[in-house]
Amino acid sequence: MDDDQFRQLLDQLDFSWSGYRKVRKGVKKRISRHMQELNCPNVHAYLDLLNQRAELRQECEKRMTVSISRFFRDRQLWQALENDLLPRIIERRSQAVRVWSAGCARGEEVYSLKIVWDRLAKKYPQLPEIDIVATDIHSDYIDKARAGVYAKSSMREVSQEVREQYFEIRKSGNRFVIKAEYKKGIEWRVQDLFSDPPGSEFEMILLRNNLLTYYRTHLKTKGLKRILKALVPNGWLIVGSHEKLPSPVSDLQRHSSIPWAYRQKV
Repeated sequence: MDDDQFRQLLDQLDFSWSGYRKVRKGVKKRISRHMQELNCPNVHAYLDLLNQRAELRQECEKRMTVSISRFFRDRQLWQALENDLLPRIIERRSQAVRVWSAGCARGEEVYSLKIVWDRLAKKYPQLPEIDIVATDIHSDYIDKARAGVYAKSSMREVSQEVREQYFEIRKSGNRFVIKAEYKKGIEWRVQDLFSDPPGSEFEMILLRNNLLTYYRTHLKTKGLKRILKALVPNGWLIVGSHEKLPSPVSDLQRHSSIPWAYRQKV
């Protein structure tokens, strides 16, 4: 599959060339394998099949999924969460804090949040529980996230102290398994970002490196509007470090010093 053919596929699915440009090599390989499995001689035959059969389109969209993640990706963001945003939420909440990780991939982000929350327990004796709903369109990712087993490549931002406290180390130090107590309070779901939100009254929604990167503007706007319905007033939307909102959203106010954080206005 050359770039012109790949662009035809992106046009069909309303995906963004700018989002896929740097990661297209691996995606094109997965799509080419799918074409071979379906005995499609060219991209036109493949697109015809996707138009005719919804289940094949869904499978294609799964293969278009890009997962580039690791624990504490974008270190500055996690410092801001621990030192500023999460304390703000804690100070106004006495009951459980609800968080949605929308597009959670293999779970590194979710467990990073659990680790930060555990560290905050040392500062806040009356720390409420945290309930996390973690969703992704890719069922294999959800299964891997639930298992919580990671390679060294996911751990490069993790200090030795954190590794020893929160992980079991296996296979001569090449596999890191999140300890069982930090898997509690997480609900894993297979779900599309364009479906109805998996609940409501979320104090924080992590929407990082998916919707706002890989889709075209009109789908970004459509998906974002639906997602924001699940955020409480004064709740926080957290996006990727290189992502921007598709257009100014009147209900959101950007944090003065944290460029990835937007507060839902009252």
